[in-house]
Amino acid sequence: MIPILDSKRQYATIGAEVEKAVCDVLRSGSYILGPNTKAFEQEMADFIGCKYTVGLNSGTDALHLALRALNIGAGDEVITVAFTFVATTEAIGIVGAKPVFVDIDPDTFNIDASKIEAAITPRTKAIIPVHLYGQPCDMDVIMDVAKRHNLHVIEDCCQAIGAKYKGQMVGTFGDFGCLSFYPTKNLGGMGDGGLIMTNSEALRDRVVALRNHGGAIRYHHDEIGVNSRLDEIQSAILRVKLKHIDEWNAARRARAEKYNELFENCPDVQTPVELPNTYCVYHQYTVKIPNRDEVHKMLQERGIGAMLYYPIPLHLQKVHEYLGVGKGSLPHTEKDTEMVISLPMFPELTEEEQVTVAETLIDCIEKSKSAAAV
Repeated sequence: MIPILDSKRQYATIGAEVEKAVCDVLRSGSYILGPNTKAFEQEMADFIGCKYTVGLNSGTDALHLALRALNIGAGDEVITVAFTFVATTEAIGIVGAKPVFVDIDPDTFNIDASKIEAAITPRTKAIIPVHLYGQPCDMDVIMDVAKRHNLHVIEDCCQAIGAKYKGQMVGTFGDFGCLSFYPTKNLGGMGDGGLIMTNSEALRDRVVALRNHGGAIRYHHDEIGVNSRLDEIQSAILRVKLKHIDEWNAARRARAEKYNELFENCPDVQTPVELPNTYCVYHQYTVKIPNRDEVHKMLQERGIGAMLYYPIPLHLQKVHEYLGVGKGSLPHTEKDTEMVISLPMFPELTEEEQVTVAETLIDCIEKSKSAAAV
């Protein structure tokens, strides 16, 4: 079995340091908003290259509180994509706003920035570009449109920590950048966690209050907030892991290059496309193939842990039926979600395993084509 991700291999390399960090927290008696969280927030700001970060309990809350901090709510519209995890639009719905879907670039899977302007209405308040699979969006065009139409930009970087657009970290272009530390992420905790990035002190202060029941001062509550605090144990673990993130991202890129080489002579496998002047961190290595569902089943039967991220676009799911965005409205999104498959991708993946994955995928595609021809 070759898994999509093997967190145990990573733990084997840093386990002793992680265990010490956790035990130090347990002995300290400080478990919420303590010294590790404060230190981690500063270390993350230094790593990302932004002025402020705020640790939260999930990437979903990062998106939610970013919208809240920008006073986006009922009657407002937020432009985004249907090819993403539901948390992106869930956050929009939580504040009472409405997602407006724009189709994707069929090669990068990210929002087609050239189509954003046509989706703007008088009710549009923000754009949420999703740096899907660790691939940066075309931020020059997105920021130009946002500036001309006085729109906020919240970058969904939940799969893209360390990714760069023209040398600048994603998450630092808009009003906010949002990260997830779910265990499967490139920088993953051992439980839920998230973080927002911003260069605005006022926005940072608003999120700090919102994450702690709507008050900046203890027992003084200015508005309805939430309980969304990154705990000390997760902060301590993430501080250990943060020291390795550049190395791990580089290893992912090396493995992506190896996959590209292995599929170079296989026209049935469309490998990922990187925009010029970008640094993709390959949270997933996602290809497009024919007969995707049949091939996926065959891979699973042969012990290859390939996954489908995401098989049903959000505009065709029950949660967004009320929008009335029917099938055929986002053709590239709909076509790509029927073709994409993500292959095993993690820093400790061996070259031998990659060869096995590639040979098995190619064989399964050929078998599926032969079966279809009968």
